[in-house]
Amino acid sequence: MWSSKPTKIGRILVRFRTLAKTIPRVSGVLVTDVQTYSYIAGFLDGDGCINLQLVRRKDYVLGYQIRASVTFFQRTVHRSFLEWIQSVLGAGFIRERKDGVAEYSITESRMVLNVLSNLTPYVRLKKMQCNLVMSVLEEMLSSKRLEPAHFLRLARQVDRFGELNFSKRRSIRSDQVEAYLRSRQLLIP
Repeated sequence: MWSSKPTKIGRILVRFRTLAKTIPRVSGVLVTDVQTYSYIAGFLDGDGCINLQLVRRKDYVLGYQIRASVTFFQRTVHRSFLEWIQSVLGAGFIRERKDGVAEYSITESRMVLNVLSNLTPYVRLKKMQCNLVMSVLEEMLSSKRLEPAHFLRLARQVDRFGELNFSKRRSIRSDQVEAYLRSRQLLIP
């Protein structure tokens, strides 16, 4: 027999759906206040991840890509909370993993820069990571085409980011990028 009393999860879902409806919009455009950004920044500090990595790309002239991402994690039963954050930030996608965790990821460079620009003033634990990612993205996005020496300099910043995150599994480093660029005679000694 079904109880008319809502479950704890049911109450949480109703609260998040109600909260999502309260986000102000002007002509369909989201207007977010300081309190909302500071709340999301706290969530990023606790259950989020900021990443900057080098990715091998055989279809790229320089052989590698610098990829930035912002990811939030939550148990799948609380997916609606991630959907609320997605509606506030206006970017990214949510996927459910097989281990019962949902992750909300933002990977498009301009959107990562936009999101971090809005959240960084309120981030506490990951402020250095935010600032470094924004610096790298601003340099990347301001150039139509990165010269090999400039790309290598940014790749070294990615290494620095790995040190900030105490990364142990980072497999591609700037020295590999440099070796590749030299082997293709893209770097002038």
